[in-house]
Amino acid sequence: MKRVVVTGLGAVTPIGLNTEEFWNSVKNNTVGISEITGFDTTDYKVHLAAEVKNFNAADYMDFKAARRMEKFSQFAVAAAFEALKDSGLELEKEDPYSIGVSVGSGIGSLSVMEANHKKLLEKGPSRINPLLVPLMITNMAAGNVSIQLGLKGKSINVVTACATGTNSIGEAFRSIQHGEADVMFAGGTESSVTPIGIAGFSALTALSESTDPLRASIPFDKDRSGFVMGEGAGVVVLEELEHALKRNAKIYAEVAGYGCSSDAYHITSPLEDGSAAAHAMQLAVKEAGLKPDEVDYINAHGTGTHHNDLFETRAIKLAFGDTAYNIPISSTKSMIGHLLGAAGAVEFITCVKTIEEGYIHPNVGLDKTEDEMDLNYVRGTGLKREVKAAISNSLGFGGHNATIAVRKFV
Repeated sequence: MKRVVVTGLGAVTPIGLNTEEFWNSVKNNTVGISEITGFDTTDYKVHLAAEVKNFNAADYMDFKAARRMEKFSQFAVAAAFEALKDSGLELEKEDPYSIGVSVGSGIGSLSVMEANHKKLLEKGPSRINPLLVPLMITNMAAGNVSIQLGLKGKSINVVTACATGTNSIGEAFRSIQHGEADVMFAGGTESSVTPIGIAGFSALTALSESTDPLRASIPFDKDRSGFVMGEGAGVVVLEELEHALKRNAKIYAEVAGYGCSSDAYHITSPLEDGSAAAHAMQLAVKEAGLKPDEVDYINAHGTGTHHNDLFETRAIKLAFGDTAYNIPISSTKSMIGHLLGAAGAVEFITCVKTIEEGYIHPNVGLDKTEDEMDLNYVRGTGLKREVKAAISNSLGFGGHNATIAVRKFV
């Protein structure tokens, strides 16, 4: 198997429009949750979200090209351009067929569908935007990244709900391991803070109805009441090791293992004993050649819903046994909410930066846990310590479980 390393990072988030801004905000425990500004929430039970603020697509790409993209695609392209610049890749010197894309979105564009459905009802089918379908469908994030960067290699769109970002990076990792590409732009993107998005997840009773931004997204807390909808994108450059070394690239970390499983249980609830999620973790750790006590950090899925946090805790205990009690655990969602299809990608970037800088962020807002939730959830201030290996978990509606193991490159 070919070794795969991370050589570029790109992020658009509610607490930073690039990776540096995002990571600095993480280190400052910045919470990017506030009143929804995109529409009037007077009649809604949910009033808070983690929106991306001050994003102007024209700052990242051609204005005309941006007009043919919905926000989820714009976020992905912006993050991909940042990752490209960060990687130092000179695309004109590369074989475009050796560079691929694996960027997923869990939902695509709800906003363009909402707007055109309104037109359909009020003005008839002749008034529908001719670009409705290519604006709406989830694969257009990957398609637009490929088009804007001129990448002609393997291009895929993984859709596994909230596990999308992690699966997308994992499948890119596999593609390079097996020689299908030398380089992959990989990650996830989402922009679903819309009327139907908020109303739909609210009807499912999945969203927090808290009106306090600092107590809305509180994974592992006994008072947790649901997740907060977020938006944004994370895209990374994954590269075959020898290819990276030949061009003297900066290597952030090595992607060491990837594990997947399915709960085969329920369309929204995770498997109660956590056994399937534990299996995904064990697969990733085993492939990475790590022992349980060699995992220095777990970036949990940690949504802040009652079931997820409890069942993921059980999964971690099953996967790591007694060692589980010693591993620091935190959820980036405590600051940026739940980015759905982009969550795993931004959290992967968090793991990479954690390894690079030796800093583990806390679960911001975590006060008291309860009952079985007795693991080492980081709270208060972050931890400054060497992190040689970390895993990132993502669990998606439908029972999708995905874990990626990342380690310091040596």
